Amino acid sequence: MTKVEPLLTEIKQKYSIPDDRFYNLLIALSEAFNNAIIHGNKLNPEKIVELEILCNDTVMKISVKDEGEGFDLASVADPRESDNLLKENGRGIFLIRSLLDDAKFYPSKNGTTIELIFRLTNT
Repeated sequence: MTKVEPLLTEIKQKYSIPDDRFYNLLIALSEAFNNAIIHGNKLNPEKIVELEILCNDTVMKISVKDEGEGFDLASVADPRESDNLLKENGRGIFLIRSLLDDAKFYPSKNGTTIELIFRLTNT
């Protein structure tokens, strides 16, 4: 992540992204990256996390791919439910969806790819 932040800062400056939206992007990307390392790759140092950033004048798409076994998105508990409110984990996907314009999840047996979608303009 430390190598990605300077690139995202350049994009922030180029497109005059307000601080609050920029920090939403950083938090969501950190969550996606940490989920890939911890839950996808199970902290296995031999597995990698691929990061791809595509950007045009209106939208930035960031793909985060792990080498895990995938997961069932429908089985992820809603952290807002009363049984989950006090749990220390389980908010990553909720945060990603809440902080960005869109997020798409592509789980497979060869890893999961999360596509983070962030509009650079208000239109």
